[in-house]
Amino acid sequence: MEVDPYDIAPCSSLAVSSIVNVGTAGAIWGLCSAPHDAHKFGLTGINRAGFVANSVARCTFQCALIAGISTSVHCGMQRYRGKDDWVNGLVAGAMAGGAIAALSRSWKQVIPTACLVSALKIAADYGRKNVNTS
Repeated sequence: MEVDPYDIAPCSSLAVSSIVNVGTAGAIWGLCSAPHDAHKFGLTGINRAGFVANSVARCTFQCALIAGISTSVHCGMQRYRGKDDWVNGLVAGAMAGGAIAALSRSWKQVIPTACLVSALKIAADYGRKNVNTS
């Protein structure tokens, strides 16, 4: 039987690990999408480089923030409740989605974004559990 990382590692270690991993994925996404967007806007030279750097930083920060909040809340809920079920993922996803929507200052999008990220978190947790059991 494989041990779940949420059971043995401190929540802070899990949060840092997810921040680094998902933040790196966000940086890669920014490096792939930003040059395309810069070309679409007709940017060249130093303006293009600044746009790409800003886009990479924004993608990295947003992805790392989602990962950090989601992992910290999920781990904390699991430790507090003593259960590993879908409720932990639901609350963690809602907190992360709400934080991202609040950062964008689009208050109309807080609830839809929280629901979307909650659904994605529950799906990811379900997939992770199925991978570990097979």
